[in-house]
Amino acid sequence: MKPLMQWTIASLLFAIGSPAFADLNVFASVPEWGALVQELGGDKVKVYVATNPLQDPHHIEAKPSLIARARSADLVVATGAELEIGWLPLVLQQAGNPKVQPGKPGYFEAAPQVTILDRPTRLDRAEGDVHPQGDPHIQTDPRNITRVAGPLAAKMAELDTANAAYYQSRYKSFSDRWTGSIARWEKEAAPLKGVPILVQHKAFTYLVAWLSMKEVAALEPKPGVEPTTAHLSEVLALIQRQPVKMVLRAAYQSDRASQWIAERAKINVVTLPFTVGGTEGAKDLFGLFDDTIQRLLKGLQ
Repeated sequence: MKPLMQWTIASLLFAIGSPAFADLNVFASVPEWGALVQELGGDKVKVYVATNPLQDPHHIEAKPSLIARARSADLVVATGAELEIGWLPLVLQQAGNPKVQPGKPGYFEAAPQVTILDRPTRLDRAEGDVHPQGDPHIQTDPRNITRVAGPLAAKMAELDTANAAYYQSRYKSFSDRWTGSIARWEKEAAPLKGVPILVQHKAFTYLVAWLSMKEVAALEPKPGVEPTTAHLSEVLALIQRQPVKMVLRAAYQSDRASQWIAERAKINVVTLPFTVGGTEGAKDLFGLFDDTIQRLLKGLQ
């Protein structure tokens, strides 16, 4: 083979294998953080999301494909607050990538950037899937996205200094658009203030607090425990004394319990995307809250 041809082939292989179009290789544990990284990183990042929006993020298998992706990552972005406790530590351990281990520069958690709600006063496994550090589902309040975005952009700039100004510029643009969107969502959601609701699983604590709705009860007797007909009957008796407008469930959850209660109580089931991609309308972070608000307002009808 002639030297020129050898050089040409080698150059092509290098171009294909090198991060020419992605300077930062990011492993995101859940769709919302993958979407946020993409907003902040544009064409300077390559994002791999470990879970899909119709999976329960608590219960994921540490598959070899996840381990391989973590092995090549420059940055791991997780929720934290033990949301991924059942699978991510094993993935990172097996990956053997020193850059992205907890405590290292290439590891970032969203939960420490916000105020965590529902911290348990006592820990007892008999109480179900209780999160010792509090409710990790912080993404259901868009104000928490703002709180995470700044530190995450700074982390990306720290790891990829050549593109630091680019990440900060994109953060500023995103922050401005996001702030305006929050104001719009809050105005649109004004009719939801004080509305009494049921939730299938206690996954909407931050959403309920943001919109000042009133959570009357959860269909699960304990977090992560499938409700029995007897328990659902108790909830039905409760809301006959204390009426509610709707029952909320995440798109990844079975609708069996929510449909049972809705048919008997004559209320609407509102299926919320919960994360990016959870419904057809939730294609990105902005769509996530556009769709969430519209579905909640429709649930009032």
